[in-house]
Amino acid sequence: MNRNLAILFACQLLCVASSIVIFTLGGIVGAHLAATPALATLPLSVMVVGTALATVPAAAFLQRVGRRLGFSFAALAAALASLVAAYALERGSLALFSFGAFVIGANNAFVQQYRFAGAESVAPAAASRAISFVLVGAIGGALLGPRLAVWGDDSGVAAYTVPMLRLAALYGVVAVLALGIRQTPSDIARASHRAPRPLRQIVRQPAYIVAVLAGVLGYGLMTLLMTAAPLSMHRADGHSLAAAAAVIGAHVTAMYAPSLVSGYLIDRLGVVRIMTSGCVILAVAVAAGFMGREVLHYGASMILLGVGWNFLYVGGTSLLVRTYRATERTRAQALNEFSVFGSSALASLLSGTLIHFFGWDTLLVAALPLIAAMLLGLLWIRDDPLAGARQRDSLPDAARPGAAGVRSAGPPVKPAE
Repeated sequence: MNRNLAILFACQLLCVASSIVIFTLGGIVGAHLAATPALATLPLSVMVVGTALATVPAAAFLQRVGRRLGFSFAALAAALASLVAAYALERGSLALFSFGAFVIGANNAFVQQYRFAGAESVAPAAASRAISFVLVGAIGGALLGPRLAVWGDDSGVAAYTVPMLRLAALYGVVAVLALGIRQTPSDIARASHRAPRPLRQIVRQPAYIVAVLAGVLGYGLMTLLMTAAPLSMHRADGHSLAAAAAVIGAHVTAMYAPSLVSGYLIDRLGVVRIMTSGCVILAVAVAAGFMGREVLHYGASMILLGVGWNFLYVGGTSLLVRTYRATERTRAQALNEFSVFGSSALASLLSGTLIHFFGWDTLLVAALPLIAAMLLGLLWIRDDPLAGARQRDSLPDAARPGAAGVRSAGPPVKPAE
């Protein structure tokens, strides 16, 4: 635990709570403001697209101004966007509300960088646990978010306007908290004159490829099924909206609750084993979906989907941060984030169409080749890429291979060197 991790934990909690408010009310507000039902989900779609489009600019901006000012500026922009959304509700403007949702989505691209900041705020051997700790903040966000979305029994404009004002306050708190983030060793090393390697050399590493694959397939599959599940439950199988909301709430909790232990499991069992377990859990989630169409079946499938996603996401991030030097982090992280959230945006946009034309079972079948591709990637790096690095990081400086007076049986294990 250190100061940076505590701040990042709090910021993660508040930002996830705010995003859940938008996900909860976005479609309802869209239906209230749109001239046609076909545009009801427009605010949610542009929010996801905003995240995808902002991934590369966010990484470049953070490199230029630093994480402290960058995170604070992004949160302040989201606070102003929340006020714009509240004003849009008063004016009855779907376009203006969607613009606010887009900016909030762009802030989420900065929020995704919190886990990298956490990993770089501790010793390399503790990176997996730091990533997990930052993500655990989302559990509090999952509990707080639905409560922030409700404003008494009022069914008028105030029912939606007041939650937007609450978001502005939360993002304002995040903007202030982020100013307390301190420089990390990676920030200092980034200022060195050591020339970064070409990007093509970084992305050719098997560990980097598999890390990105974990994010792309894990996030894409999770978004595809999570977005489709409420539509299938309510429209195709006649379950209540309350039941669909409860299933999604359980899913979001299951996405982040394993972070309490996933970092420690990676340290103990190895990243490849944990990511492989994630794939197996995803396959069981698909099997649960095939077993029936009752709320219990949907609930079991979504909970398992969340756990499997967590193991892949935390494992993939732990793998990724070992593949580049401090001077290379901006490009390496930006490419990963764009790939991951580009696939997520595509899955979100396609989900409604696919569930309408092909149905829930077809989406479950489509998930199986993605899981198989991930397992093949893990087979490619079946020797744990983090094991040697963890062993080196756990040694005192004087006892590390290559140190003065210490004989080495071979070159030190230094991923990204």
